[in-house]
Amino acid sequence: MKTINDILAKVTTDKIIGDTAVNINTLKIDSRKVETGDVFFAIKGTSVDGHAFIETVIKQGAVAIVCEALPTLLHEQIVYIQVQDARKTSAIMATNFYDHPSTKLKLVGVTGTNGKTSIATLLHQIYTQKGFKTGLLSTIVNKIHHNEIVSTHTTPDPIAINALLHNMVEYQCEYAFMEVSSHAADQDRIFGLSFVGAIFTNITHDHLDYHKTFQEYIYAKKKFFDQLPATAFALTNADDKRGEIMLQNTVAKKYTYAIKTLADFRFKILENSFSGLVVECNGIDVHLQMTGRFNAYNLLAIYATCTLLGMPKEEALSAISILKGAEGRFDVITSSQKNIIGIIDYAHTPDALKNVLDTIKEIRTNNENVITVIGCGGNRDKAKRPDMALIASELSNKVILTSDNPRNEIPEEIISEMKAGVPPQNYNKVLAVTDRREAIRIACSLAMPKDIILLAGKGHEKYQEINGMKYPFDDKAILQEIFIEMKK
Repeated sequence: MKTINDILAKVTTDKIIGDTAVNINTLKIDSRKVETGDVFFAIKGTSVDGHAFIETVIKQGAVAIVCEALPTLLHEQIVYIQVQDARKTSAIMATNFYDHPSTKLKLVGVTGTNGKTSIATLLHQIYTQKGFKTGLLSTIVNKIHHNEIVSTHTTPDPIAINALLHNMVEYQCEYAFMEVSSHAADQDRIFGLSFVGAIFTNITHDHLDYHKTFQEYIYAKKKFFDQLPATAFALTNADDKRGEIMLQNTVAKKYTYAIKTLADFRFKILENSFSGLVVECNGIDVHLQMTGRFNAYNLLAIYATCTLLGMPKEEALSAISILKGAEGRFDVITSSQKNIIGIIDYAHTPDALKNVLDTIKEIRTNNENVITVIGCGGNRDKAKRPDMALIASELSNKVILTSDNPRNEIPEEIISEMKAGVPPQNYNKVLAVTDRREAIRIACSLAMPKDIILLAGKGHEKYQEINGMKYPFDDKAILQEIFIEMKK
């Protein structure tokens, strides 16, 4: 059992009221989950201010409140800790509460617009296959070695992160690989964690509903690298024009990877097909089971990371040669009856969609049609909607604009905003079908043998979010069902 005193190390306070020797149960940011003996952090969020729930959590049994502004009503039995930044304080106190778990693991963070999930997941896969107990924190799932824990955010809050890392330490994990979102860096969710390495993949137009400007988005990513210790490595994509920015102020050891330019780690693509890649690395030809230039970048970052963590280069190349992609990332299935190729991909940004369609363009013979089914999420960055439709219409033979996760917006209005980006010469290529299942069915009915159907935007997701409710929806499963029906 810990006391408040036990977890105040390195916390700068403005005022403490009450007895800090009191025993505590655990730490909470979500007021709805507070129970007897908990410490509650009153954090000012983007839409909700935790200070409004102080009285509520006291009634639920909270024994201590960490806040930026003291409430008017002070209860004698409650400990109040006033600080300048409750969010950052929650990260420090969580690290203390869980006995600094990140220092007991080799923790590597992956940031960038695209590729985070694939790189973190595949690194976890490699080190697990090598016999190491390994942890994973990702968009799709969190893992403590083989044990899966459902993920709700790209990067959880600092209390949840430290709890997961603590459980990994308890399980005797040696490595952990974590996606680090721009939101997480900006909101100090990773503050106080000890990383042995950081990877930057790329940066493109995304999350401007939150960051407001592209420059803010870039510097949210950069903030992660700025916080690295001198003992860590900082690995960046030299082919991305913002890659060098990530290294500007870091004291970590700096490394680069690239396909187009000179770098510390380099691949040359020799072959690219739906069945995989052949690349040259250090004068050796390596056959990879994954497809596309973007996957070549991901696998190169993974190879570089493995070697920076001490794995022999030949062993690292062998390890990446047997990897298969993360679920919903250029996931290829084929209709045996009509020999139609279906590709399911999470591409939900203009750059990611262009990467996928460019990859298809590189591989196809031009005797096939590309039919793209694409939507945009509701209550998210609206500026990218016309760009998504423009890219789809330019790089596809037929486009079906449909719903993604409309959330609290009207699907037809989202589709209309997407259609605004379609140039007049492409109007005849584009259909609008609000129902996503029907859109997939129509795409299949339009496809001829050897045609390619791309289902973009949802990837691994197993739901569709509409008006606050999540309904079961799986692009891959639906496409497989329709392919089976086509046999009959």
